[in-house]
Amino acid sequence: MNGNIIEELKQNAVDLRKTALTMIHKAQSGHPGGSFSAADIIAALYFKEMNINPQNPNWEDRDRFVLSKGHVCPIQYSALALRGFVEYDTIYTLRQFGSPFQGHPDMKKCPGIDISTGSLGQGLSCAVGMALAGKRDEKDYRVFAMIGDGECQEGQIWEAAQSAVKYELDNLVVFVDDNGLQIDGPTEEIMPNQDLEIKFKSFGFETTRIDGHSMEEIVAALDSARTSKNNKPKCIVCNTVKGKGVSFMEHSVTWHGIAPNDEEYRKALAELEGGLN
Repeated sequence: MNGNIIEELKQNAVDLRKTALTMIHKAQSGHPGGSFSAADIIAALYFKEMNINPQNPNWEDRDRFVLSKGHVCPIQYSALALRGFVEYDTIYTLRQFGSPFQGHPDMKKCPGIDISTGSLGQGLSCAVGMALAGKRDEKDYRVFAMIGDGECQEGQIWEAAQSAVKYELDNLVVFVDDNGLQIDGPTEEIMPNQDLEIKFKSFGFETTRIDGHSMEEIVAALDSARTSKNNKPKCIVCNTVKGKGVSFMEHSVTWHGIAPNDEEYRKALAELEGGLN
């Protein structure tokens, strides 16, 4: 992989975080922690991997993306704005009445959203349906889905996984954003869920685990998934950091669903502009 492309994607990820941060700060509402943990994956998908056309968002042969963990939509909205699906200035309307950027992705309001999501556990079923339709219509498009580690506790995730294997959907790539934060009583324990990798593999997925903030590993995993035609759906389990890129947000459930104040915004923006560690 050309090193210049990797560096460009890393900068894309920084720009996505900065845009999402600005959206959430302006709205004083949203989910920064999970948006930042997903940013590097979203950058690789929207700026390199996916075959999409901002001038024709409903192009029949486009690749599809399903953000099952729909509450982190600011990071997807940022990608749509930076790719030109919508005017960039609309980022300042997050969660306002009439805005294309609602609190969860709305396919009827926002160009580039392939399915409305937000009810955790349901998105993978939608992605499986899209991938199955592509197979039966003999289309070449692929379907990418992002699910959270927490929503993997929903039984519907595993029913969808079984269907993906049954119908040999090797045009489906599932990313699991595993930020290792689950709450047990009053404590926070950072521990990647190894069971997720084992379970997807046992169901029949071609499964790998990567560093979800290493652009090199993300791109390599996508390259492998693209060339693997073995009738198996793909699952890429990503070790991630909630709030990645902002020191006071990292590894903290506190920043799951709150917006920064003015001082926190300025500090976070400065850290992001300084680059990720």
